[in-house]
Amino acid sequence: MSIMLLIAITFAVAAGFLWTVQQMVFNGKWTYFIFFLAAFLPFYISSLSIVFLATRSPLLVSLFQISKEVIVLISGLVFIIYQRKLVNYPFRLQSTDWFMLAFIGLALIFLFLPIGQASFINKALYFKSILIPSLVYLLGRNTQFGDLELKRLFQIIFVIAVSAFLVNLVENFLLGAHLQQFTGYALFNQEINDIEPQGNYNLTWTFETTNAMKRLGSFFSDPLELASSVLMGFAAGLIWFLTTERAHQWKYLLIMLCCIGSLVFASSRASFAAFFVMIFFVALVFKLYKLIGFGFLSLILFVGYVVFFASDDFYFFVVDTLTLADTSSIGHVVEWVLALDSMVANPLGIGLAMSGNFGSVSEDIRVGGENQFLIYGVQLGWIGMLLYISTLFTGIWNSIFVFKNSDNLNLARMAFVAGTVKAGLLLPLFTANVEIYTYVSWVSWWMVGLSVNEYSRIKLEGLETKQLLKL
Repeated sequence: MSIMLLIAITFAVAAGFLWTVQQMVFNGKWTYFIFFLAAFLPFYISSLSIVFLATRSPLLVSLFQISKEVIVLISGLVFIIYQRKLVNYPFRLQSTDWFMLAFIGLALIFLFLPIGQASFINKALYFKSILIPSLVYLLGRNTQFGDLELKRLFQIIFVIAVSAFLVNLVENFLLGAHLQQFTGYALFNQEINDIEPQGNYNLTWTFETTNAMKRLGSFFSDPLELASSVLMGFAAGLIWFLTTERAHQWKYLLIMLCCIGSLVFASSRASFAAFFVMIFFVALVFKLYKLIGFGFLSLILFVGYVVFFASDDFYFFVVDTLTLADTSSIGHVVEWVLALDSMVANPLGIGLAMSGNFGSVSEDIRVGGENQFLIYGVQLGWIGMLLYISTLFTGIWNSIFVFKNSDNLNLARMAFVAGTVKAGLLLPLFTANVEIYTYVSWVSWWMVGLSVNEYSRIKLEGLETKQLLKL
């Protein structure tokens, strides 16, 4: 069975990779890398687990691992090659560009500075985890997509969202177990990542609540990544629901319901809260006030479900969350205190690969790790954290501007998703190292880049119009 899965996965990934490279290199469509990332990243860890289970080959696993970085680097190289006059390339940098470039530049300085206890290899690997999503943003910043290509990306997001929920249903009602218990997830973690099986299900503690209730992750790496990722599917479904003829709206309502279902199966408290924050953010910023009613209705229905229909395990899970009585909530607070203490003692940072849950961070030297803002603050100092926050908030602001002002419907839809997802992820960023969730992180940064590109065009056209009026 594992051999058949290996053959299917190898064929699918190889075919997708080679098709994308062919389109980029021979047809000059370097922007198509985003299709490969959007289709592959949700299955990334599951595919690696199955490959290792079937072959026990770290080398083959490494080839699958580097495929996502290689496709981004090839796209960047082809972009440069196809610029016929690179010296004449128009650099019209916006606020998000400046903050992003400053953030990468600071991380590059820390890579070579003799700061911290991490080895240079670990620092380089951590720098890669900052550099690649930044490159994805910059490539999105230079992307020119037509309506057909934008629709294709939305279709991939919709298929991922619905498929994740269907797998959740299989896990819960047919298997009665996590998908990861059959894919070799624990073996992969033990042999490749040096992480011993943990918890009642021999996976990691992430796959269960403090009272041992299952938290399902579908084909994503864990329930937290699933919960963060379906926020993007919900935002995409929402904007298509709001901008589509009534006769076809039911399809996008179904997608949103699938995303809410996956949130329930994942049992991620931060993502639950992020869902409601995203609803109210959309309602207030985009003046869709009926959504506030939808948000309150969803909250009331959720409370009713918890009180009258939920299992005792789920009921006490919610109660312990609200009262901060469970060990997970306390653990977050402890990690925050440790990180803040380090930032006060070392305001300029203690070096790369010294905080967070990324693979190159050694447990014996790790400081903090369950707050994305503080993770960067510990490593790059207050300046690094503020640069990251500034990149995030200007990206949200510029995406909102594009949604309101673009005359291209699908670009406006994409900007809507970019702004709402980044806003919705603000709460999970306080409780997790969200940037390691490559699907939602990389794809949403690409969307922000695409939005800033449209923002720059709108601003340029406005400036040219003012100049013409003066003449």
